[in-house]
Amino acid sequence: MQQQEKEIKKDKENDKDESDTERTRLNEDQTRTSNWKRWGPYLSERQWGTVREDYSHDGDCWAYLPHDDSRSRAYRWGEDGLAGVCDRQGRLCFSLALWNTRDTILKERLFGLTGPQGNHGEDVKELYYYLDSTPTHSYMHYLYKYPQQKFPYARLQHTNAARNIQQPEFELEDTGVLSSGYWDVEVQYAKDSPNSLLTQVTVTNMGTKHETLHVLPTLWYRNTWIWGCTHEGCTTKPKLEAVTSPDGGGGGGGKSPLLVKGTHETLGEYYWAVEQNSDDDDNGPVSLLFTENETNSQRLFGVDSYTPYVKDAFHRYVVNGELSAVSPKQKGTKVCAHHVVRVAPGKSAVLRSRLWQADESPKGVQEGRGGLLFGKDFNTVMVDRKLEADVFYGKVMSVRLIGEERLIMRQALAGLLWTKQFYHYIVKDWLGGDQNQPPPPETRLTGRNSDWFHLHNRDIISMPDKWEYPWYASWDLAFHVVAIALVDSDFAKDQLLLFLREWYMHPNGQIPAYEFAFGDVNPPVHAWAVMNVYRGSAPRGNRDTAFLARAFHKLSLNFTWWVNRKDPDGRNLFGGGFLGLDNIGVFDRSRPLPFPGQLEQADGTAWMAFFCVTMLDMALTLAEHDPVYEDMASKYFEHFILIVDAINASGQGRGLWDEEDGFYYDYIRSNDGTSIPLKVRSLVGLAPLFAVLVLVKEEMVSLPGFYKRATWLIKNRPDLAARVTFLSEDGSDRMLLAVPTKTQLLTLLRYLLDEEEFLSPHGIRSLSKVHKDSPFVFEVGGEKHEVSYVPGESNTHLFGGNSNWRGPIWFPMNFLIITSLKRYHFFYGSSVKVECPTGSGNLMTLEEVSVFLARRLVSLFTTGTHGARPCHGWNHQYRDDPAWRDLLLFHEYFDGETGRGCGASHQTGWTALVANCLNLTLGYSHAGLSGRYSSAQPAP
Repeated sequence: MQQQEKEIKKDKENDKDESDTERTRLNEDQTRTSNWKRWGPYLSERQWGTVREDYSHDGDCWAYLPHDDSRSRAYRWGEDGLAGVCDRQGRLCFSLALWNTRDTILKERLFGLTGPQGNHGEDVKELYYYLDSTPTHSYMHYLYKYPQQKFPYARLQHTNAARNIQQPEFELEDTGVLSSGYWDVEVQYAKDSPNSLLTQVTVTNMGTKHETLHVLPTLWYRNTWIWGCTHEGCTTKPKLEAVTSPDGGGGGGGKSPLLVKGTHETLGEYYWAVEQNSDDDDNGPVSLLFTENETNSQRLFGVDSYTPYVKDAFHRYVVNGELSAVSPKQKGTKVCAHHVVRVAPGKSAVLRSRLWQADESPKGVQEGRGGLLFGKDFNTVMVDRKLEADVFYGKVMSVRLIGEERLIMRQALAGLLWTKQFYHYIVKDWLGGDQNQPPPPETRLTGRNSDWFHLHNRDIISMPDKWEYPWYASWDLAFHVVAIALVDSDFAKDQLLLFLREWYMHPNGQIPAYEFAFGDVNPPVHAWAVMNVYRGSAPRGNRDTAFLARAFHKLSLNFTWWVNRKDPDGRNLFGGGFLGLDNIGVFDRSRPLPFPGQLEQADGTAWMAFFCVTMLDMALTLAEHDPVYEDMASKYFEHFILIVDAINASGQGRGLWDEEDGFYYDYIRSNDGTSIPLKVRSLVGLAPLFAVLVLVKEEMVSLPGFYKRATWLIKNRPDLAARVTFLSEDGSDRMLLAVPTKTQLLTLLRYLLDEEEFLSPHGIRSLSKVHKDSPFVFEVGGEKHEVSYVPGESNTHLFGGNSNWRGPIWFPMNFLIITSLKRYHFFYGSSVKVECPTGSGNLMTLEEVSVFLARRLVSLFTTGTHGARPCHGWNHQYRDDPAWRDLLLFHEYFDGETGRGCGASHQTGWTALVANCLNLTLGYSHAGLSGRYSSAQPAP
């Protein structure tokens, strides 16, 4: 431990070596000195096929607005694009469009299969990577790989449709189209000021022949004027128009840049400059194309369009050669710069543009010399922002992280920051429809989300995945912010408080789950995230107590909702439905049982114990500043013990602990009084490990109200006091609040660390491997329900089949296990050692086990003896090709045997927890522990 403290001290000293300009920008943004986060990667990667855009009669959002319609239909609630950015209210958007001269459509957005089309549910079929981003998005770097041959849209769709659920997904790499060559399209953004954004697009020919590429950087206003809505804050239609460029050369060969002026009622005036090719350049001249961001009603519905210049004009102009598709008046609400570049094999072309607010004009414009727009100043800003990003991450990452560990952390955090999105959904307006549009079907008023009439979302939110899950999920978000806190604790706090505000949280206290069904129930991990962010954001004496108090009061409402709604008999045994674990149960736990009775859930009850003990932790922390909170601490202390008593009451025939197996199970309580355990060994039975907190007497006595009540309960209720473990017999030092007793803990750990049960080479499986040869079978009403071990993609269509909790490795649950073990170690210390792996004879403390598991998770992304990263599975291109070798994908979950990435390919949201795991392997606890005490040292 002394050596560890020396290493951490070395990290802190290293922090002082260089000034941190990005940290200064973060401080300026938080204090509203400068609005550095006004522009960012907030543009969705898929607005089509979402619930928000669905105005159908049957709620089939995939069919109502498919990919083929997306280029022609103006969206109601947002926008999407390729490598795009927008302002924080999604008013003015910028992204890239491409055409390789062979495609049937202009590549303006990412293509993928819908839920019904994919053999494992919805699935993006593109190759793109988030390489870098600072928290203020002062520097961002993105890579897209675009085939030089015709993009195989139909083949991807038809081949996947022909495959069954047992077969692997058919990916773009499997088509062979990349073997004929592809383009590496790199997009870099750099901010010169909060409202001045530089863009550099570098296209590299990764083929063997000269090739031509059309590149169309595109700027447009989100359509807020056609619907007749009043909540956008503007009443006049915005405008983009070509204007005369400032005098002087373009900085690249003497030509003046092309210039567009944008006018918006609330955003103000902006200018967009595009660098032209030099006279000695082989490429053709750059031209500005204008149209309106309006629906092509003629194409979609066979009726006249509102305007002759519509959303898909650039596709029609470039791909179809319809010159009349664009406006000859050089104005509209959507504009692009049409570049046509011809590039030799291995060579690159660089295209540059610049967007700025009129009152923050760049130096060259202010002096009447437009040439400076793309001269030395442009290059200096790009270089400086990249160097400042390096300095910032140099301080975030320990000097003890080496080579690829630093690569993993940097790309994980980059993906997390790129996955922010402007999310707009006002349920009242969505249910009732817009005054200038046909009314929605009447069934909508009693259908999806109809009881969330209050919900008014118009914010920047961290998404699970901006293509596959371009809508928030409340429990995903709790894990996102734990990773975000490593680089931007203020944004993490703001996200947590946002979901507790009255325009998100239901009046009854429920936190919205996700847009497909806000009323579904996600695990109550919000309080845990609050405590992690609170403790990880600053040293103990300088933490944001106001943030903690604000969260505590709203979370108490949410806790009450859980108690009233999910404990139907008042016995402290909870339900909750699928609880984010999709197909982990014997049957769909969100639906009524297929026979009379009710389901009491081991994970639902464990989550509530976890919620309760975390609220106790929070109340005790607040009581250090205000004794009023001692009463609430007593409430949560007693309630926690009642939940623990209920879940462990196996001898009374009503608990959830199975003495014979030594495991927690869901139980069916039939109406005739019989109890049936559903003996599936899964994460459901490991969730009780999460609820653990250590109380130290010297801290407790400083809170006399709480201490008096707690000691009274222990003395006068020996039946309940038996659920509390003391370090010493007289209870003079510490007490452990946990669901499992020491004996139960050791039994669970034997399962957890058994390589033939839960322990895989790369983390903890969601279902025990024992069910591979011994599936759990439950027969009722002549129907057979079965749960078997499936390490990769799901073999059932429950929840669409795009997620699988019957064997793979999931980061959020693994992370909770790891951090819980650290809290157990703080109590038991070296007095408890377990075999790790089980049967190996290798004894470890629980702290050592937590580090062991963290390293196994990290190993998903590190190169093994054969140079391959497990997350890339059988794709040898990532192993053998230098242009692919350092590109990482942070999948939704990972194969329980091989570590191959499965599900959503860019779910950096909670898989970014690998950054926290890297810290935990070094002995840090930053954003990693929600217990009041830890044997680990705080991060620098």
